[in-house]
Amino acid sequence: LVALPDVAVGALLIAIGWFVARVVQRLVTSLLETAGVDRLSARVGMSSALGETSLASAIGMLAFVLVFVPALIAGLNAMGIDAIAQPATAMLGTMLDLLPRLLGAAIILVIAYVVGRLAGGVVQRLLEGIGFDSWPARLGIAKEGAIDPSYRPSRVANGIVVVAAILVGAMEASATLGFESLEVMLAETMRFGVQILVAAVIVVVGLAFANVAARAVRASQSPHAETLANVARVSILVLAAAMALRQVGLADEIVNLAFGLVLGAIAVASALAFGLGGREAASRMLARLEEERPGETPPRSSPDERRTSH
Repeated sequence: LVALPDVAVGALLIAIGWFVARVVQRLVTSLLETAGVDRLSARVGMSSALGETSLASAIGMLAFVLVFVPALIAGLNAMGIDAIAQPATAMLGTMLDLLPRLLGAAIILVIAYVVGRLAGGVVQRLLEGIGFDSWPARLGIAKEGAIDPSYRPSRVANGIVVVAAILVGAMEASATLGFESLEVMLAETMRFGVQILVAAVIVVVGLAFANVAARAVRASQSPHAETLANVARVSILVLAAAMALRQVGLADEIVNLAFGLVLGAIAVASALAFGLGGREAASRMLARLEEERPGETPPRSSPDERRTSH
């Protein structure tokens, strides 16, 4: 009975705080909707990130929390029930101290997302203007019209720019919140993503060069053009794959050892095939090189040798 007046006062403070917070929430939401914040968020592409909640409603809810939390703390202190008031007050005080940092981190993420969407759109339009979407067909990587419009190279570049901007913003937001482990993890993710992107570019360029080299060899009309074209194509692809794996950093020693063994095996096989299997051809070729060596005149044959040759 002695505690009832304090409980009533605390409950009244909490109820008044809740009512004021609801009024502030609706007022802020209405003002933002009238100002066109939702249209702006839809224009920059934030509607998909917020889901069914509009940006004005999210900011209104934040205003509700900022008004209601102090009223809740005041009500719990007025109740005088230490077993409930002290832990709840400490917890709510910690939350209230964390709110500015959360707000700063949210602003950083929003700015990073907006900048990423704008930069990604500019990059996509520039790549479309220079005909980047037609490059896979020109280089022989993909057939004309076979690429899904959702996975056009310019659109993929747009998504990469957006993801990179969000990762940078998440790193800064983690630093703002004091999450050092999360910041380090995001930095490592960013570094590994850059390595994967460079490796993918190496593979694509290698595939393009392999197709160009294969077409050039086939166009030479040599007796074994198809075989030589396949050999050239496979060799360039193997080189590009080794460079990509080395760029990613996966098993550098294994890649180096395998690549060295393959080149050594090819060299030894070529030497054996030329030196043992084609000894006569090799001797004739060396004799011809000796005769045609610059700076020396071939020895004149004697009359007996000329008669023998005739």
